[in-house]
Amino acid sequence: MLENEPLARYTTYRIGGPARFLVQPADAEDVAKALDLAQERGLPWMALGLGSNVLVKDAGFPGVVIRIGKGLDRFEMKGATAIVGAGLATPLLARRTAEAGFAGVERFIGIPGTVGGGVYMNAGAHGAEFAEVLTEATVMDAKGKVRSVGRKQISFKYRASNLGNVIVLEAKLALIEEPPAKLKELQARLFRWRKAGTPFDQPCAGSVFKNPGGPRTAGVLIDECGLKGFTIGGAQVSTLHANYIVNTGTATASDVLKVIDHVRKTVAKKTGVELELEVKVIGA
Repeated sequence: MLENEPLARYTTYRIGGPARFLVQPADAEDVAKALDLAQERGLPWMALGLGSNVLVKDAGFPGVVIRIGKGLDRFEMKGATAIVGAGLATPLLARRTAEAGFAGVERFIGIPGTVGGGVYMNAGAHGAEFAEVLTEATVMDAKGKVRSVGRKQISFKYRASNLGNVIVLEAKLALIEEPPAKLKELQARLFRWRKAGTPFDQPCAGSVFKNPGGPRTAGVLIDECGLKGFTIGGAQVSTLHANYIVNTGTATASDVLKVIDHVRKTVAKKTGVELELEVKVIGA
């Protein structure tokens, strides 16, 4: 457990002020202890995986950040069911299942987060999402109580679920047998697309806005408004993919929020579409 730990090093944006406490649990028991700490001190808490899809404000988070990673990264195949710890990186899940000859999550190769975050927010890529393969999630509530939640009890939407105030600990995923060579070839193709079409080599959080539905994606709408390359401070609308805002090296959370605000207002004015944030803004 670390006190007043800067969160920039734990987010893919490389942005963020300090957490009052940062806890890196080795197992589910440690997660319960971290939640106890938050309750005893009357502090807010949040779970963090690889730190993608989040923007931590410059003032940081005034509570307990529980970083789910090593120790909670189990991977086991039982027949065609993958039993996966919440701390496992999603691209690693995609690679391991493909190598084992199972399809269902192979398209997740480019999702830069953990399985826990992916289940909680129904992450997806290339037309596939966690809602399609999840059969059961093991979660812990704010009081440290662990329970299993069946797929039928979970209402998934686009990049959202109704799991509520819990931390995902583990997931069971139903997969289908498929030749490993075929899956690896698809992953290589998707990776080449990602490399060519997204700023994966610059600090960013992934897609900033949810796709609004209809024929045009958020990225297309932003591009049509001539906003590629728009910059405030160290934050820039990516010149590669307009639905990414990148940290060019010196960005603050304030810079990113100003760019977000400008993009939303411009798109609403020029197209009539109100863009909704996909990235989660965290902090005081």
